[in-house]
Amino acid sequence: MTGRALLAVSMVLVAHSASAASAAGSSALALAALVADHSPVLSRPDRKLMARLLDGRPSFSWPANKGLSVKADAVTCRASNVDISSHSCELTFGKKKTSLQGRKAHELFATVAEVGVPSDGAAGSVYESLSHLTCAIDPNEIKQKGGGGAHCKFDPGPP
Repeated sequence: MTGRALLAVSMVLVAHSASAASAAGSSALALAALVADHSPVLSRPDRKLMARLLDGRPSFSWPANKGLSVKADAVTCRASNVDISSHSCELTFGKKKTSLQGRKAHELFATVAEVGVPSDGAAGSVYESLSHLTCAIDPNEIKQKGGGGAHCKFDPGPP
């Protein structure tokens, strides 16, 4: 029985690690910045910095060796393929949920697709979702314009 239990635990760990995904570069920066804009744990200056980075305005002062972490428990977006003007997203940060509609939802929906999350569809809707999002942002590395400084890890699909 011990061998079977060990095998079962090993299979669960392998299945979980196989489902993990990551993104780097501009798509990771876009995802982190769009999520950061709604994060209840980031300060207003940190959210503004993330917006500046995404807008391509890296003229700022930032302490050396200090990074930013952007996290969300879940991001779930929906676009209708019947009512093509309907776009919505729900972001979950612990017990806090934030809903987006319209252009902001579409921007996040497209970015989640850009980082490689597969779409799922049902009855006139297309869904993009990810969970356990953690992004590490190094503003000074991004400022150097060498392609680095943004890395995100997540699990594709709902939590």
